[in-house]
Amino acid sequence: MMLSIAGVQFSYDSHPVLEDIHLELDRGQILAVLGVNGAGKSTFLKCINRILRVRKGSIRLHSEDVLLMKGEEIARHMGYVPQRYGEEELAVFDAVLLGRKPYMKWKAEERDLQIVETTLKQMDLEAIAMRPVSTLSGGEMQKVILARALAQEPDILLLDEPTSNLDLKNQLEVMGLVRAAVKGRGLSAVMCLHDINLAFRYADLFLMLKDGRVHTQGGREAVTAEAIYQVYGVQVILGEVQGYPIVVALNGKSKATSPTGGTYCRRHR
Repeated sequence: MMLSIAGVQFSYDSHPVLEDIHLELDRGQILAVLGVNGAGKSTFLKCINRILRVRKGSIRLHSEDVLLMKGEEIARHMGYVPQRYGEEELAVFDAVLLGRKPYMKWKAEERDLQIVETTLKQMDLEAIAMRPVSTLSGGEMQKVILARALAQEPDILLLDEPTSNLDLKNQLEVMGLVRAAVKGRGLSAVMCLHDINLAFRYADLFLMLKDGRVHTQGGREAVTAEAIYQVYGVQVILGEVQGYPIVVALNGKSKATSPTGGTYCRRHR
């Protein structure tokens, strides 16, 4: 098992944010963490890579205790993609090179530079390698942040709202790059998302948080209309269009049910 989390609890001062979180994630799997604002999604990511210290529980990577790892060792195994980026004055090449920092001693070696060049090529960023990050569009910026994480050669990607503020085309492009990296490199990924449709399209497993606790967990079949209603307070219909699963929010007052309960649609071209 790549990542194993058991009984994780976290509090800000005396205010509990996460309670008794359990999950297991294997190589090649993408986990989508879903829930309303304030449910603890971003906090959960920061607990995994120890930006935040858990109050109780265990986090293991390849059976090794993450809570006992040095920061440099964590950085070699976990690539973190935050919502905000702080190296806007760097050139794209240098920003991606920061991903090699856990491996560098005094300066970048030839292997570090080669990995950056290869990553830029794979992410189609070669043409803007010398541009300041501050001049990039939102989609380009997000690709640079993802490229930096991939340059770390991690086992796991941790992505906090990787499609926030992106248009539809860039959302699909960024999510496609994440899935290609996970499947092609044999990584795992944990990503916090607001868009359930994107989660359905790209994730393999789902963790729905409500008030800091696991409400629903499992494959796509676990994310029923009933579960969405209980977590988000929104009535939905689950359906499928040309092979893609979709979630459609309703305005009616009657509560929708899960596909097994009867409220379901399927449309084809």
